[in-house]
Amino acid sequence: MAFRELTMIDVKEVLRRLQAGQSVRRIARDGVADRKTIGRYASAAAACGLEPASELSDELVHRIAARVQRREAAGSAGSEPLRPLAPRIRAWLEGEGGPALTLQKVHTLLARQGVEVAYPTLWRFARHELGWRRPASTMRLPETPPGQVAQMDFGCMGRVTFDGRPRSLWALVVTLTFSRYLFVWPTFDQTTASVIAALEAAWRFFGGTARVLVPDNLKAVVHTPDAVAPRLVDAFQEYVQARGLFVDPARVRRPRDKARVENGVAYVRESWFAGESFAGLDEARRSAEAWCRDEAGLRVHGTTRRLPREAYEADERPHMLPPPEAPYDVPHWSEAKVHPDHHVQALRALYSVPHRHVGRRVRVRADGASVRIYLGTELVKVHPRQPPGGRSTDEGDYPKGKAAYAARGLDELTTRARQRGAHVGRYVERLLEGPLPWGRMRQAYRLLALCDRYGDGAVEAVCQSALAFDVVDVVRVERKLASATALATPGGPGARAGKVVALPTPRFLRDAAHFATRPRATTEGT
Repeated sequence: MAFRELTMIDVKEVLRRLQAGQSVRRIARDGVADRKTIGRYASAAAACGLEPASELSDELVHRIAARVQRREAAGSAGSEPLRPLAPRIRAWLEGEGGPALTLQKVHTLLARQGVEVAYPTLWRFARHELGWRRPASTMRLPETPPGQVAQMDFGCMGRVTFDGRPRSLWALVVTLTFSRYLFVWPTFDQTTASVIAALEAAWRFFGGTARVLVPDNLKAVVHTPDAVAPRLVDAFQEYVQARGLFVDPARVRRPRDKARVENGVAYVRESWFAGESFAGLDEARRSAEAWCRDEAGLRVHGTTRRLPREAYEADERPHMLPPPEAPYDVPHWSEAKVHPDHHVQALRALYSVPHRHVGRRVRVRADGASVRIYLGTELVKVHPRQPPGGRSTDEGDYPKGKAAYAARGLDELTTRARQRGAHVGRYVERLLEGPLPWGRMRQAYRLLALCDRYGDGAVEAVCQSALAFDVVDVVRVERKLASATALATPGGPGARAGKVVALPTPRFLRDAAHFATRPRATTEGT
């Protein structure tokens, strides 16, 4: 027969019958307890001085029962062989010097060493004597003030098929701890933007914003989990600052830190999602909002014994912060290195940074309208937001004299050439003709460099001659300039003075009459 521990009422019934003069056999026949148990209580009652006229106070009943029920303090007789082995059993269960063993494995090892005890005896010994898997004690926290705290948690609802594609549907559950009014936001991902969108929808649904948010340690919210000083993701930190929220993340693997919403995830899954079908994500969100308002909000809560929606409207909503008036533009924060081309990359677009920051690592904040670049706490540059593949370049970010080369504009290059001379400008125009002018820009830059070396006048004269003979080749222009410089009179007006230099007459130059076509003589009769 299995062991049965008598309760206070059972012990009092046995003692009452003993005071009435009933025999042990009769009490056992009435089903109060077996004869051995009644005999032990009768002996304990006699030892405690129980008389027929004694009052069965709670103190007396407890004292008599304590003499019989000594199993927790002294243990059963079957556990005596385990007492000398208590340190070894504790080390096995706690994993000292190796992995922790299961109780079934400990039972097997004890049997190999000749210690034969029943498994239930070993279980009771480990539980009561060694504290193995003893439930941790908890403290019931006082209720938070209305409008103060909201807890949030993600939960997987199950698999759905939208547009022929099966996916896992998640839901972000936000619960107000005072009224227990909750909001559910179905989603497919757990990014920072998704969390912020869910919270924005929750504040609109509640018609107010809580002051303190208790989230889980999901990566979209918490960058570095810590029980004392957690670090939030930059984009989420900026969001809570904009909405006036304070965030107190739960500890890692401590679901009791947000027990109000933790218990609600299973309720949402079973009451809202189970057995339902949705045509798309938008329909699922409309269904979840209606369920939160009309079903979950109008049920009698098991703890508060109130309707959450009515409790919220009556006692909590007046204490909430105002809801958001405009949609929040979720920023994107990233780290980037300023490359030698004076640009950083953010969201697949390029943005220029002043020359003095080349080689440094900066922080880039991008929103829907602008891109801000920070070095520490200093704002070093602001650009308009560009689409992927775009580029925003401020020529003032380049070193002095290098902006023109970075811009690589054809019109700007032609203008610079005209400033050196009319024929130099036309020569550059001829260089840049054709379907691929960018492939010949280096020749134009080389021609301008020749102006700096030999003077504008010399290059102007050579370009005039080259254009006359349709010679569009910067290398040949350079050879002509080098030859003219070598023939210049020492001490006279040289090429570097910026004047036109007389060029030698080409060796095979002939006049145009030499190439005239002679008329063919005509013969009579032909």
